Amino acid sequence: MNGKHLILFGLVAVVVLIALLTILSRPSDKAGSEEPLLVYCAAGIKPPVLQLSQDFEKEYGVQIQLQYGGSGTLLSNIRVSRHGDLYIAGDASYIEIASRKGLIEEVLPLAYMQPVIAVTKGNPKGIETIQDLLKEDIRIALGNPDATSIGKQTKIFLTQAGMWGPIKKRAERNGVFKPTVPEVANDVKLGAVDAGIIWDATAAQYDDIEIIRDPAFDSAHMEISLGVLKSTRQPQKALRFARWLNSRVGNKVFNRYGFNPVEGDTWQWHPEITFFCGAVNRRAVESIVKAFQQREGVTINTVYNGCGVLTGQMRTIRQDQKGAGFPDVYLACDRYYLENVKEWFQEDVDISDTDIVIAVPKGNPKNIKSLTDLTKPGMRVSVGQPEQCTIGALTHTMLKNMNIYEAVMSNVVMQTASSAMLIPTVTTKSVDATLAYNTDTMAESDKVEAVHIHSTYAKAIQPFSISRSSEYKHLGRRLKKRIAESKEAFSSAGFNFRLDP
Repeated sequence: MNGKHLILFGLVAVVVLIALLTILSRPSDKAGSEEPLLVYCAAGIKPPVLQLSQDFEKEYGVQIQLQYGGSGTLLSNIRVSRHGDLYIAGDASYIEIASRKGLIEEVLPLAYMQPVIAVTKGNPKGIETIQDLLKEDIRIALGNPDATSIGKQTKIFLTQAGMWGPIKKRAERNGVFKPTVPEVANDVKLGAVDAGIIWDATAAQYDDIEIIRDPAFDSAHMEISLGVLKSTRQPQKALRFARWLNSRVGNKVFNRYGFNPVEGDTWQWHPEITFFCGAVNRRAVESIVKAFQQREGVTINTVYNGCGVLTGQMRTIRQDQKGAGFPDVYLACDRYYLENVKEWFQEDVDISDTDIVIAVPKGNPKNIKSLTDLTKPGMRVSVGQPEQCTIGALTHTMLKNMNIYEAVMSNVVMQTASSAMLIPTVTTKSVDATLAYNTDTMAESDKVEAVHIHSTYAKAIQPFSISRSSEYKHLGRRLKKRIAESKEAFSSAGFNFRLDP
């Protein structure tokens, strides 16, 4: 091999080595890191969570480390260690406490359970109600109210029924308190006690246990929730496992083990949702959407446009495409354009509002002070097209109610299909003034200034809503929550934020 061949061989080897290193260092979208997910799981929920963990690990190579215990005990461990990825509690009250303590970032519902009286097969002591647990010959087992969800909820609902005091005394004198609900169920199964109060889903996992439902627990449909811990070092992987548990795949497993599952999202490792967003909102939500996609490991196909155009697209999709491509979530420029399609949406909430102003070139060379100034001869004005964008529809309504519609429209030289196109008509000096959102003027504050309009009609309110047909409603709710927590993003874009953070 001569010198030239050696040099060529060396260059090829270097290129191959770099390529291999690049491939090996590139993060895989599906493979988990070697660090397992640490999941704190209430003992009563072990069977479905264990199976789903094993299935997830087998399918995607993500290791799951489960730590079981009573919901209260687990919460105490989380507070002390500040370590871990997920917390699955026996009822939502523990998740609420963890959220108030600043331990949780996202919450996903999983299923529902209800307390019942458990007795051994055949009910040899003839127990029919809570009252029967006070009989002298009855030995009972209860969950510890300070350690386990079933104990806490038993105490709450029996206190409301005026029964907790005597039931507690009976357990102290002729029974036992247990730290987890399976231990209560096992005591009933083994005959160590005559009765216990457990979850109906727990009872469904024991062939030799019967249940008695009591009116004291009729309203006690408790939600099993999952919290993504703020301490997680791998939020995307944690959220993917959370979505797996919440999904319709998870629903089937929870149902198989006797739980009443929520209606979960369609399962995809990397789901895509469509977000129709009125153009006025773009400056506020663009960074929020980007961060949300990265954290969740999802794609949000965001379509920004005038809301007249967006709602027109919705109708076309409904009529001609049989719903394919219909948005999962919608943030309108104003309630006007949500009301037009409200039958297709749910769970709407007003996020923010912004004023409609007269936008003029910097220095206000025409000395415009009010809407009536726009009626002066020779004035050149631009407005939004009312059938295509919210700003156009609101402008039409405002001018009509102020009885100056015809006079202003006689000076209109340009109509745009989107609010985003109005300010450029001023900055390019195509017009002397435009009727635009105050938020849009802020983006060009070095070139335009705003003249405020004193009218109750000069305001747009931006509602967020979730499509009734979406297969990713829980994902949409988390996006709504993230937007609802983003006051600074909206305020810095010039919006008045309507939600209490």
